[in-house]
Amino acid sequence: MIEILNPAELVRARGAGALVGTILQTLRERCVVGTNLLDVDRWTEAMIVDAGAQSCYVDYAPSFGRGPFGHYICTAVNDAVLHGMPHDYRLADGDLLTLDLAVSLDGIAADSAISFVVGDTRPAESVAMIETTERALRAGIAVARPGGRIGDISHAIGTVLSAAGYPINVEFGGHGIGSTMHQDPHIPNTGRPGRGYKLRPGLLLALEPWVMSDTDELVTDADGWTLRSATGCRTAHSEHTIAITEDGAEILTLPRPA
Repeated sequence: MIEILNPAELVRARGAGALVGTILQTLRERCVVGTNLLDVDRWTEAMIVDAGAQSCYVDYAPSFGRGPFGHYICTAVNDAVLHGMPHDYRLADGDLLTLDLAVSLDGIAADSAISFVVGDTRPAESVAMIETTERALRAGIAVARPGGRIGDISHAIGTVLSAAGYPINVEFGGHGIGSTMHQDPHIPNTGRPGRGYKLRPGLLLALEPWVMSDTDELVTDADGWTLRSATGCRTAHSEHTIAITEDGAEILTLPRPA
């Protein structure tokens, strides 16, 4: 299913996006050395409830997961990259943490992810990998405009990732979003320009470049959800929900101004 939002729905999408961005920014400030991932999940639940919103994750049970996810946020550390299930782990200095959050507010969902290094130790390779996914995300957003194609976005993202030397997995990528979290079209992180679904105003897309430093192969953790790099290498993931407008792409998942 591909949804095209009307102007009233787009207003609601802006509210959902701002909530997601603000929660992620708050969590980034709170996640310090010694923070337990289960506390991150509890903080997220409280902020969602306080906002009158709904989690897109708690009851989520797709074919690639083992039953309902049962948590409010994905927390992926170091070699984990996608669908990281919160568990009893305290963050250590130098850990690479990815927080991925999707929330529905007033019937519209928004989805975003950030990666950052915890503490004072900042491994150069981890910082470079995070910055590459952020640059790839900006490149994808820059070409998302009416009349363009999904392949234009995929090509822009993939060009940045490949130039930095990272293998690209195309099993998981960006996606359409609207009244539900995961919709068509699928947006792989590499592709050919001029191909795929034609972009039009009112379309919401979640773009999410993610990489593993030396492999494109994933393995599933014992929890049935967390996806890790097959080699144990570090990973990074950046994501924004955008709206296609007459003037180009509008980023919805930025935090509210302080």
